[in-house]
Amino acid sequence: MTENEKAFLDWLARWEANLPTLELEEIVATPAHVALLSSDLVKGFTTVGPLASPRVASIVPGVVRLFERAYALGVRHFLLTQDAHDPDAVEFSAYPPHCLVGSVQAETIDELNGLPFSDLLTVLPKNTISSTIGTGLNAWLDAHPEVTTFIVVGDCTDICVYQLAIDLRLRANLLGVRDGRVLVPANLVQTFDMDVETALELGALPHDGDLLHRLFLYHMALNGVEVGTLN
Repeated sequence: MTENEKAFLDWLARWEANLPTLELEEIVATPAHVALLSSDLVKGFTTVGPLASPRVASIVPGVVRLFERAYALGVRHFLLTQDAHDPDAVEFSAYPPHCLVGSVQAETIDELNGLPFSDLLTVLPKNTISSTIGTGLNAWLDAHPEVTTFIVVGDCTDICVYQLAIDLRLRANLLGVRDGRVLVPANLVQTFDMDVETALELGALPHDGDLLHRLFLYHMALNGVEVGTLN
């Protein structure tokens, strides 16, 4: 590792440790303009199947509290972009088969389905890591031009969360929405971990959860996404 690389990684760790605080009351001051989006909080990434991760499951209580607080503050737009794969999904060449359409793995986590306002949850199935390609999200956005603030939570920080947050930011940039905001609470997104030894045994690529979580939070911030810690 070069001195420059070490200096950057040291800086990055300090950057993550000192993220600004995101104040929900300020963010949702005009609740009709706000949407809360959950990426892939399904059973297949939390409790069941080959991609279930305790790291991802650990954010569930905080996400549920955020949904409850946002609802109490008047937010009524809740979107769940969720894997629901065809059995022959091309994505399975990169990841183990998971979250097949109609399977338990593809089900929304019980904690969100059990919310008293669960009838407001709009589920948008997706067959790739993208929440915008081949899904209903763009049509929803077109139908709700008044929504200019998006809070993104869920998993994985470096895969589906990253794709979703960056797509929302790029869309606002393209359309010239100068008051558009995309926010990612660092404490309400997470990714999986696979050490080098395990990856070699499985013939997979290793995945350092802490490092990649941190790097992709940084990359989102680098591109205009507001990254912080939500109280």
